[in-house]
Amino acid sequence: MKSAAKIIVGLALTGLLSSCSEHKPVTSTASIAVKPKTQTAPKLYYIPPPKLPGEWTVQDILQAYGENATHKLTPYFTKAKVSFPPREVAFIALKQEKKLELWARDHGEFRFIRDYAIQAASGVAGPKLRQGDKQVPEGIYRIEELNPNSHYHLSMKINYPNEFDLFHAWQEGRTNPGSDIFIHGRAVSIGCLAMGDEAIEELFVLTAQVGTENMKIVIAPHDPRIYPLKADSEKDPKWTPELYSIISREIKALSPVVKSAKIGL
Repeated sequence: MKSAAKIIVGLALTGLLSSCSEHKPVTSTASIAVKPKTQTAPKLYYIPPPKLPGEWTVQDILQAYGENATHKLTPYFTKAKVSFPPREVAFIALKQEKKLELWARDHGEFRFIRDYAIQAASGVAGPKLRQGDKQVPEGIYRIEELNPNSHYHLSMKINYPNEFDLFHAWQEGRTNPGSDIFIHGRAVSIGCLAMGDEAIEELFVLTAQVGTENMKIVIAPHDPRIYPLKADSEKDPKWTPELYSIISREIKALSPVVKSAKIGL
């Protein structure tokens, strides 16, 4: 029975697709599933029964990885004096630094919890404009779907294009600004944020426990707390300075003085 389960799980995870748009999303209102990995990993406390590819639920994922992820995250939350799970969570993704910061709060200001290395993120500084430009978007987004059946282990879909993106696409006559942008596992990406399998397990479990309605993600070309965001006047749209002003204000509002001191400001 155990060998059969391993074979089925292996089939479920076989191969990476060539594009982030090949995820099979599951809406955040559906049950959430976690699937076991085939690679060497810390002891799992629950092994779901064998299922065919595409049948994992969010609840399966929480049962498989929830206790382990909670065990790893809790010390960071305790140190920051934030309960686990918290009331609200914010991710700050920095493209140049290839870093994703985790912030959370119960009440009052957000507190820094920890950061993760982004394993892969294609493109360069500047907003995403169209399907196929391989750009990671820049802006303020929400997580709108959790996908326990991703070809990239696990994934979380962000709501790109948001209202800001759609408005400027409409103004400029861009009819296909792109879609299907995810935070996912593995270490390959075309327009998504690839976090590696271990990190996405923690982030997926945390998001499932907190609720997507209590999550926010800010994606910036680089850290505006180090030096100001500045658009490239030759290649970036004329509205990019407005976008960068919004991003800068949001990141600085999330970051208390103690974090600024930590990064040398």
